[in-house]
Amino acid sequence: MVQGQVPVEAADGLTTRQRRNRPLLLIHGGKGKGKSTAAFGLALRGWSQGWSIGVFQFVKSAKWRIGEQTALEALNRLHEETGEGGPIEWHKMGSGWSWSRKAGSEEDHAAAAQEGWAEIRRRIEAQTHGLYVLDEFTYVLKWGWVDVDEVVSVLSSRTGFQHVVITGRDPHPSLVEIADVVTEMTQVKHPFEQGQKGQKGIEW
Repeated sequence: MVQGQVPVEAADGLTTRQRRNRPLLLIHGGKGKGKSTAAFGLALRGWSQGWSIGVFQFVKSAKWRIGEQTALEALNRLHEETGEGGPIEWHKMGSGWSWSRKAGSEEDHAAAAQEGWAEIRRRIEAQTHGLYVLDEFTYVLKWGWVDVDEVVSVLSSRTGFQHVVITGRDPHPSLVEIADVVTEMTQVKHPFEQGQKGQKGIEW
């Protein structure tokens, strides 16, 4: 595809300016590596545009600090000190829901997920951020911890300029139906298949 050109002509009656400023719902699914990495790449682009960024991690352990968190928090400090870019918030919704099931019961985790989603809903209704990264959010929907119909309703009716990107395997069909961009990461090869361990700078 030639840069800046689209393969079809839209029949929605919108102007080019309106189409360039239309909030999108993006889903990064599939079994392959790179779902969260791609979402954090969008956060970098959004920061450079001066957007307010809200990152909400739903599954990874709250004790596990990944490299993207360190980098994005550094960019937030740069914004606070110089005004460059946009503000970034990073929130962890749980303490090891899938990586370590030792802390808390399933009911505790479900309650924490519901509380996390309730906060995101409040922010969407208040138009707090220009980009929301809901990392590994598909899992809490799959496990029934957060109501899918409510999520679909809130995301479908959100107002203002608010992009949302959701990551995780097996996105719910109702989410896929309302999404604007759906990408599936397909695993072809991975070092884990040869028994290798995760590496700094690659996995975190």
